[in-house]
Amino acid sequence: MFLFKKSADLRHFLDLRKKQGQTVGFVPTMGALHQGHTSLVRQAAVATDVSVCSIFVNPTQFNEATDLAKYPRTPEKDITLLLEAGCTVLFLPEVPEVYPDGQQSTLNIDFGQLDQPMEGAHRPGHFKGMAQVVKRLLDIVQPDQLFMGQKDYQQFAIVRHMISVLQLPVKLVMSTTVREPDGLAMSSRNLRLTPEQRTIAPLIFQTLSSAKESLLAESPQEISAAAMKALSVPGMVPEYFEIVDGTTLQTIHNMDEHELVVACTAVKMGEVRLIDNLVMKNL
Repeated sequence: MFLFKKSADLRHFLDLRKKQGQTVGFVPTMGALHQGHTSLVRQAAVATDVSVCSIFVNPTQFNEATDLAKYPRTPEKDITLLLEAGCTVLFLPEVPEVYPDGQQSTLNIDFGQLDQPMEGAHRPGHFKGMAQVVKRLLDIVQPDQLFMGQKDYQQFAIVRHMISVLQLPVKLVMSTTVREPDGLAMSSRNLRLTPEQRTIAPLIFQTLSSAKESLLAESPQEISAAAMKALSVPGMVPEYFEIVDGTTLQTIHNMDEHELVVACTAVKMGEVRLIDNLVMKNL
């Protein structure tokens, strides 16, 4: 595996590979890698000739400095996992490499209503920072395919919109959420859960699964209300449970009127905030 810290060095390496007719797959991450990340890297390695993974804790998508400081950083473990996954290139830049001369490379895109509900309501500015850094990394890596996980569904939808609006020459691939044996979606934030919190955390996926089973018998509003109640247990505070159109991310009222329906939720457990989702309908 090759490791690059400078954008120019990475670009030179990838340009040579592309001149040889090789394709590039890209997996952007913020480190603290787990099997969810490595499944994306393996996908990229199978689908393209050169798999690139970036590790960059992007300061522009954190609402509070304390969250940025607490974000887990495990570089040695990350490198080992990437080697095992068959990653070709690790891009490990410092902030000036992504945002040269201290400039934040502002991205002016109208996301419509995509960045307003759910995460957008609870983390103002988050998606603007996320889209900004993904665009910067795409400019640097210039991949043929971009691999992202389903767990951050709203993020995926916004990146999909950005790629469409800017007509970027990259294919976006969504990978199914990788879960622990008890159903908890793999996340870097899981490392911050206490043993007691980790015991009840699988309730999130259990509630999503129950919601899907209720699809034919109850309305979306009834399902959401029941899910919020189910998640309101000691040690767990649900922020939202929304059943939305998978394209517009707007709350739906009638399942029959939508081809793609996704249930999305966010739960606070102490200082840790977990998100998850489940496709309820996909025609």
